[in-house]
Amino acid sequence: MVPRVDVAPLLGPPCAARDAVDAAVRDAAAGAGFIVARGLPPGAPLDAATRARLLAVLALPDEATRPLWRRKFAPANPNVYRGWFPLQHGERTHKLGIDIGPDIARAGAVRADDLLREATPLPPEEALPGWRAAAAAYYLAMEAIGGALLRSVARGLGLAEGHLDPAFGDGISTLRLIRYPAREAASLAGIEGIAADGDRRGRHLVGAPHVDSGFVTLLAQDGVEGLQARTRDGAWIDVPPEEGTLAVNFGGVLERWTGGRIRATEHRVVGDGRARMSIPFFLEPAAEAVVAPLPLPGFPSFEPFAYGDHLWSAMMRFVEFRGLEAARLPRGARAA
Repeated sequence: MVPRVDVAPLLGPPCAARDAVDAAVRDAAAGAGFIVARGLPPGAPLDAATRARLLAVLALPDEATRPLWRRKFAPANPNVYRGWFPLQHGERTHKLGIDIGPDIARAGAVRADDLLREATPLPPEEALPGWRAAAAAYYLAMEAIGGALLRSVARGLGLAEGHLDPAFGDGISTLRLIRYPAREAASLAGIEGIAADGDRRGRHLVGAPHVDSGFVTLLAQDGVEGLQARTRDGAWIDVPPEEGTLAVNFGGVLERWTGGRIRATEHRVVGDGRARMSIPFFLEPAAEAVVAPLPLPGFPSFEPFAYGDHLWSAMMRFVEFRGLEAARLPRGARAA
């Protein structure tokens, strides 16, 4: 079972309750690699109405979404990293959605010298009145919650709680809105590895098994189950879509950076014939932030690297980015 953790004390001052939550987060990060976070701030936009407002973009007609498509899918469009990815038929992963960068909430986040800092193409205000403001508010709320979790992780490792904060001051976190359409039986034929092995209900894959590439992922689920995490013994367990909670998992960079003390857990999405919506937020530092060995005894040494280089390479394994490997050249750790 995925641990359920009341994270409310993380948003308050130092106290015994916060220490206990730090320990729970540390143990979950080292074990299951997932938590279901409860006790989120009363103002956190995690209600059904907010989700519906954000996910409304996925119901826009094709003529409204085409200008948002990435260049891979619409060669005349300028955006490469941000924007819309349409459904890719014939793949184990069966989803569509949009990736939104920090420019939704922060003026000056766009930079012309790095595709990871490009502008996000957005629907016009008149198409979805109030949508941009709702997306900006959600983005900032997830940054705040993610920052509190990172500081908890730092304390649990024996670091100063603000040790990671400078790297995230100009972060390139991504807000993703996803729809997994109901998959017709005919679309399953001929796709290798489509069966969800070990699933007791005989469901099929709509999201292929993977490990997130970054630091921390905060996922709001929209009521339909299907997210599963892989345990250390290889079994798949459900991550329930509980109202008012976030499913939290830790990424590959954090696992490498901590020498495996924090676990990046493989996860997947399975379908049962119903459409499924989800809203993941990938908390990420600046593209030029350097990931270097931690200043703690006994932690592994490795060659420092620029986060943006790692991220670009890691994203190329996903179907919506495949083939773009050469679009961004590595910058190296000296770019920090």
